Amino acid sequence: MASPFSKLAIPLDTPPMEARLASEIPAGESWQFEPKWDGFRCLAFRDGDAIELMSKSGKPLARYFPEVAQAIAALGEKRLVLDGELVLPVGDALSFAALQLRLHPAASRIEKLSRETPAQLMLFDALQIGTDVLVERPLAERRKVLERFMRRAAGPRLHLSPATSDPHIAADWFERSGKALDGIVVKRLEAPYEPGERAMIKVKQQRSADCVVGGYRKGKSGVGSLLLGLFDRSGKLDYVGFTSSFSDEDRAALAAKLAKDEGRSPFTGNSPGGVSRWSRGRDSSEWVPLKGDLVAEVVYDQVTGGRFRHGTTFLRWREDKRPDQCTRDQLEHDLSPAALQYLLESAIA
Repeated sequence: MASPFSKLAIPLDTPPMEARLASEIPAGESWQFEPKWDGFRCLAFRDGDAIELMSKSGKPLARYFPEVAQAIAALGEKRLVLDGELVLPVGDALSFAALQLRLHPAASRIEKLSRETPAQLMLFDALQIGTDVLVERPLAERRKVLERFMRRAAGPRLHLSPATSDPHIAADWFERSGKALDGIVVKRLEAPYEPGERAMIKVKQQRSADCVVGGYRKGKSGVGSLLLGLFDRSGKLDYVGFTSSFSDEDRAALAAKLAKDEGRSPFTGNSPGGVSRWSRGRDSSEWVPLKGDLVAEVVYDQVTGGRFRHGTTFLRWREDKRPDQCTRDQLEHDLSPAALQYLLESAIA
């Protein structure tokens, strides 16, 4: 008996094509522009009754998203390999935090969540459909094949991600989404699919926020990181993340600046604390509180669970800004249903 997926021309351990970061949308012709979704990248495999969703790290995801696997099982095409992004709408926005909750060991919990908050797979490339192996073909041809396929396959769980060759339309996506999109992905129309290679370009949104500097952690060369806070609607200051993008020279000078502002913790909501997984045995729960008079503008990529998902980049001090003006509404960049519908309609316009 043949093993699952053995009849596919694309191996199950094939990595997806990746992207390198750029600061702006490239000029010129022969480019295709696509929205960069904030979800879980995966390749969807089907070989008869065998279905799997493989993450970028090579981990299987189908058991965590049974509703998407069922949608693929319901398709007429029995063999396929498609590239896409798992996203999860919750209420009025797409939620990365809700995606993370799916990675749960209990099958009963997964089944419950799949019914209450079903995920979607945004598809943007095709490596194989039926016996048609597409990896060596140019993107322009692969996109046409995918569009024809999705005219029959599209449904509540499976969507065709928009694409355009017009950079002005791509820029409009940023504006129409309320700057909620993670960025724009740019691909050469004449290029083949290159698994594992950084053959695409991603242009990410630059989002910034003015934050209260409520404390700092010490490092080897002075200040290790600044601890950032934002006020919620009730007026409480919540810890939302950190910034540590300073040179050794800047860290030493920063220590003198912060020493003048040391005082009682201004965090009246969620506070810093806990041992970081990056601390390598050092007690990262120890931090020095400040009075909360200093305001810094930082650049961030995404927000999950009300906090910056990653470390932020320090941009500048904001002496012109009062601490009480540093509120959470700066982070409200969720992709609304209306903006999402506009983007999906762009895929079939």
